[in-house]
Amino acid sequence: MTEEIIIAGFGGQGVLSMGKILAYSGIIQNQEVSWMPSYGPEMRGGTANVTVILSDQRISSPYLRVFDTAIILNQQSMDKFENEVKPGGILIYDPNGITHHPTRTDIAIYQIKGTELAQQMGNKKIFNMVVLGGYLKIKPIIKLENVVEGLKKSLSERYQNLIPLNKEAIIKGMEHVEKYEAVY
Repeated sequence: MTEEIIIAGFGGQGVLSMGKILAYSGIIQNQEVSWMPSYGPEMRGGTANVTVILSDQRISSPYLRVFDTAIILNQQSMDKFENEVKPGGILIYDPNGITHHPTRTDIAIYQIKGTELAQQMGNKKIFNMVVLGGYLKIKPIIKLENVVEGLKKSLSERYQNLIPLNKEAIIKGMEHVEKYEAVY
């Protein structure tokens, strides 16, 4: 099993954190892992993406041109990465701020209203964990308990008290991810 993932959005949306949590979680689950961030010089507000590879075999290269899964959090990333998903792959996105929804019919497309659900939960910073939960529902390649351990490793000491809220956000995402049918 090898899963090649691109997570992309604006800086400040938790793109790199989501990738780091997936990477730590994979390590905890005894998988081979690659985590490769990419972001513009402006960071917050600029574009950011991270490539994560999880595998039960050695990873030969962290550089990818196409992906099994794309997790998309803004329109710029949709424009850039929709066509980089392998046929038969998965695209998951938050529709907030998306003006041109995905149109491919050779991939599975899912929507997760992470922004809306995080606001309902009273903390917009857990948006990325809601989206991560949606991904883990569709592709349960990492066990929830390992994701919680990954959270513990990736969050600094002063944010450890937020782990229960983050776990709740992941579960909320698992409950609310929906299949999306592309419309032309």
